[in-house]
Amino acid sequence: MDWPTGLLWHDGKLLGIDWSAWKVVGWLGNLVFFSRFFVQWYATEKLRRVVVPTAFWWLSLTGSVLLLTYSLRQRDSVFIFAYAFTWIPYIRNLIIHIATPRRTWRASLWPLVPPLSNFCASCGAPLAGSATKTAR
Repeated sequence: MDWPTGLLWHDGKLLGIDWSAWKVVGWLGNLVFFSRFFVQWYATEKLRRVVVPTAFWWLSLTGSVLLLTYSLRQRDSVFIFAYAFTWIPYIRNLIIHIATPRRTWRASLWPLVPPLSNFCASCGAPLAGSATKTAR
């Protein structure tokens, strides 16, 4: 067996892991939880400031629930305690995000995202397609 194949298949097992449905749940939880890193990194780079998008909290919640489910099945007390309460701040942050009015959220991004307006921010002229009429 050549070395690249030996890295993937070891003793007849993929990555040397004894796979089962519960092992897939555990690894899926790790993958989802880890993916939040990329979501937050992308959002921060896009806006050029530190941001934590809603998707980050959804991935955190989903990943931690999957990992808690796996740890309960494995009956690993250390692993169970590590994920038993992580869902609380994730849900709280999602509630806060949902409760925050869209206009307030948009205003917090100024000057990156201009507020909803019918007038040009530079010159004050009405924007094309705006329903607002200018005073004469």
